[in-house]
Amino acid sequence: MTRTHLREIRQVTPDPTALKALVHPVRLQILGLLRLDGPATASGLAARLGLNSGATSYHLRQLAHHGFIVEDAERGNARDRWWRAAHESTSFGADTGDGEALEAGMAFGQAALNWQIMQMQSALRNHVNLTPEWRKASTVSDYYIPLTAAKAEALVKKLQDVLWEAMQSAPPMGGPYPDGVEPFAIILHGFPRPPEEKGTS
Repeated sequence: MTRTHLREIRQVTPDPTALKALVHPVRLQILGLLRLDGPATASGLAARLGLNSGATSYHLRQLAHHGFIVEDAERGNARDRWWRAAHESTSFGADTGDGEALEAGMAFGQAALNWQIMQMQSALRNHVNLTPEWRKASTVSDYYIPLTAAKAEALVKKLQDVLWEAMQSAPPMGGPYPDGVEPFAIILHGFPRPPEEKGTS
């Protein structure tokens, strides 16, 4: 049996300063669009986001300054600059550090959560427009499992390993894709149940 070729996926782990720059909701949205849909110009992104080109260009420069995006040398000209994402994935150490690092990680986590909620709400609104095959493949699920911190960490790692291998086996984001292939989002959240949600006796 032939093993599926696993491609290399570029990932970035920003320092606190870069994370703070990425917390801005427009920048996070721009980076997401460049990763998901491929290279774009400031004017193209501005039209999609309902912004003016000047503001969009400013956010693009900030993303480039911190290494999240780069100019696409294969496209554009002196008047029309194209940008592409420099990495497919962002990792941040929510479990490490304190002070500035922890504060930046918490701010980024909140910004990412807001973006994820928007994506999930949009997907739910669009559910009725999906084909039966894609409806069957979609899910909105949660699971509560009593675990120790060590077992919870091991479970999350196991899930992440499965998802990472699926990414490595799939075509790069931005397309074009083979017939029947669409970007499929899996948003993973794992956390101990907050104390305020527990009943009192």
